[in-house]
Amino acid sequence: VQLVESGGGLVQAGGSLRLSCAGSGRILRIGDMGWYRQAPGKQRELVAIITSGGRTNYADSVKGRYTISRDNAKRTMYLQMNSLKPEDAAVYYCYAGDVVDTFGHKNDLWGQGTQVTVSS
Repeated sequence: VQLVESGGGLVQAGGSLRLSCAGSGRILRIGDMGWYRQAPGKQRELVAIITSGGRTNYADSVKGRYTISRDNAKRTMYLQMNSLKPEDAAVYYCYAGDVVDTFGHKNDLWGQGTQVTVSS
């Protein structure tokens, strides 16, 4: 059971990227999910969260530019990032809480991280 991220890359300021985070393995259900990011020399920070019911919350720095969503049937979460700024550059990590597998085990999972680079 793991999370696999994709979609990072290099984009010019003002551009857009879409990140994906897919759960793989014998997953029965996933609780709240979220995206975090960590820039060099800085602490990891919360970017956005989405509950299992679809409620969302965003860091002030990304409100109005980022959209978090999830497809429970596909065990996948997305982060649409628009109007990117150089200060958005970081390694982005996805998180999934209360991941229950078909054996009844419950764990919190992190993705491997994906690099987002924004050129000015």
